Amino acid sequence: MKKNNKKIWIFNSKIAKIGLIAFGVIFILLTVYISKNIPNPKKLMMAEEYPESSQIFDRNGKLLYEIYADKDRVPVPISQIPDTLKKATLAVEDENFYQHNGFDFKGILRGLFRSVFQKRLQGGSTLTQQLVKNALLTQERTISRKIKEAILTVATETLYSKDQILEMYFNQTPYGGTLWGAQAAAKNIFNKDAKDLDLAEAALIAGLPGSPTKYNPFSHPEAAKNRQELVLNRMLTLGWISKDQFNAAKNEKLNYNISKTNILAPHFVFYVKEQLAEKYGAQKLTEGGLKITTTLDMNIQDYVQTTVASEVAKLNKLKVSNGAAMVVEPKTGQILAMVGSIDYFSNEIDGKYNIATALRQPGSSIKPLNYITALETGKITAASVVDDDPTCFEVENQKPYCPTNYGNHYFGIQTIRNSLANSLNIAAVKVLKLNGVENFIASASAMGISTFKDPANYGLSLTLGGGEVTMTDMAVAYGTLANMGIRQDLNPILKVVDRSGKTLDEYNYVAGNRVLSRESTFIIQQILSDDGARSMVFGKGSMLNIKNHPEVAVKTGTTNDMRDNWTIGYTPDFVVTTWVGNNDNSKMGGLVSGTTGAAPIWNKIMTYILKDKEVKKPTMPAGLVGMNVCNLTGQLVPDGGCDSHFEYFKKEFVPTEKTSLRANVLINKDTGQIVADGQNVPNAEWQDHAVIKDISGVTVCLDCPQIQAQAVPAGSTEPNTKPVVTIK
Repeated sequence: MKKNNKKIWIFNSKIAKIGLIAFGVIFILLTVYISKNIPNPKKLMMAEEYPESSQIFDRNGKLLYEIYADKDRVPVPISQIPDTLKKATLAVEDENFYQHNGFDFKGILRGLFRSVFQKRLQGGSTLTQQLVKNALLTQERTISRKIKEAILTVATETLYSKDQILEMYFNQTPYGGTLWGAQAAAKNIFNKDAKDLDLAEAALIAGLPGSPTKYNPFSHPEAAKNRQELVLNRMLTLGWISKDQFNAAKNEKLNYNISKTNILAPHFVFYVKEQLAEKYGAQKLTEGGLKITTTLDMNIQDYVQTTVASEVAKLNKLKVSNGAAMVVEPKTGQILAMVGSIDYFSNEIDGKYNIATALRQPGSSIKPLNYITALETGKITAASVVDDDPTCFEVENQKPYCPTNYGNHYFGIQTIRNSLANSLNIAAVKVLKLNGVENFIASASAMGISTFKDPANYGLSLTLGGGEVTMTDMAVAYGTLANMGIRQDLNPILKVVDRSGKTLDEYNYVAGNRVLSRESTFIIQQILSDDGARSMVFGKGSMLNIKNHPEVAVKTGTTNDMRDNWTIGYTPDFVVTTWVGNNDNSKMGGLVSGTTGAAPIWNKIMTYILKDKEVKKPTMPAGLVGMNVCNLTGQLVPDGGCDSHFEYFKKEFVPTEKTSLRANVLINKDTGQIVADGQNVPNAEWQDHAVIKDISGVTVCLDCPQIQAQAVPAGSTEPNTKPVVTIK
């Protein structure tokens, strides 16, 4: 038996040896084959040919920006690279650079572990590998490229000293756009020579090669700052800087050098450039001779930029330093104008920060998305009634949530139409409670809001602007309303052609997905364009009206803490989104709200783009019914009569009841108030009163003494004395 086992073992060993030899032969042949076309590593020390530049145009062929083919590179010897930049680079990219022979196996294993088990993408490439990849190879991810990289890495480590490799890395690594090498990065970002960089500046530049687009300090200042702090943390952990040096560098204000040369619509250009880099790769974008025709209309862009800057200047006394705006064609999603700040080139306001893509709170401008969610499901109609009185909402395991109306003014019984048109907060929160936060987030996401994630992170304040959004997302969501329920994502590019004239990408209209009914979007449009309905708060003929264009729908939004002020409006052809505030999120002063802050900017832009345009009234969908209903119930006019008004209803939710306004209710004789369900009140009796129920189920007495007290009028300094209603 043992003899047989020995024979089997010998047989298996022979097979293993044959297999190993075969694998070795195949590997050698494959390596030889791949090596035929491998670049000469001596080219690392040679000058290279410069490729062709790419150009970005507006829709009419006006040049916005040229991405120079010439790599902006000024080679410097290693002696002119400061120790701070050397250490910062090694700390974040290759801490064992001087110990390995081209491959850091510990780093590879560490990166593999974090990628597989911690779901954190991290490479294990050494500086030598990165140099070879950037200077001699393409960015493709193939086995043959990896083998070439390995061979060239060994050759490079053999041919050159560590200091030579480090010098070549600092001169031949991309730091973003046309910036190649540390000297070009230092000069263009901080207007300094590399040798003069301090620790804070060196840490920022050292972090750029990891992802030059993602960490671009001009288009993504927050990401760049986070990356810089990561580099500083690595240096501290390795003991290469002290705690005092770390704190000083982390807290140092970075002053970026912004060139005003040869660029139009910079926020839009860099928005487009970032998308193109993701699609085609940075190298093809900066060196491929691409001709990119965008959707931007420079005539509209110029007007919007001038208007934003001039109107914000008028708000200087109200502590408003910045503004932003977008103009979008809702049917196609094409961006006609994007102004991310009053001045991209202003360091004083951090003008490079693009408000159009930044996270901000929307205030009440988010409300139409909440209301249309309830209209779709029939939880409300435009005629449903809401008691706009002080109200608290019970929240599980938390204090009651007690929102207030702007200025602490309350208006009693109102229809949904009036509540939305006048932006009454109590009504909006009641509608969200009906919808449920989870349903509202799902609906808002379908309309284009991508920033609302886990419903557990939000409460009823979400409908008042308690969740962050981007202007680009709000343009998509309001575009969905303008499109009568069809969502069309943003599109900034019409055509991309390469150097040979081959079309790489071209815009072709494709209808978006229907996410809302025509009927509900028609009702929302009718409410948001109803100057009579909103006159209770905004007055008639306010800045929310566009002369000769009564069809324009519009909604304002101001955060409770006065940090963001919005006005967003639309027609079937245009969505105009405007914002004013401060980039640093500091509070504005005075009454920057309603029709003062962003509204004048919005009004001027909308008036400009609608000049000489025909009035386009939305066509009433076949699934709607128009009829008169009782003002106080939103139902059919009862036999006893009731003041009524005309309203639109989806056919499936047309009112069918005649609700009486009289009912016996249990009254607390001590207070004159209706006794709430479950309340034990000894001194109570049943009385006949005029009563209604609002959408939240609250019974409201219309002729009880305490209800007859008038709401505090707008502009009054008298405190509100109405009783607070609590809703479970």
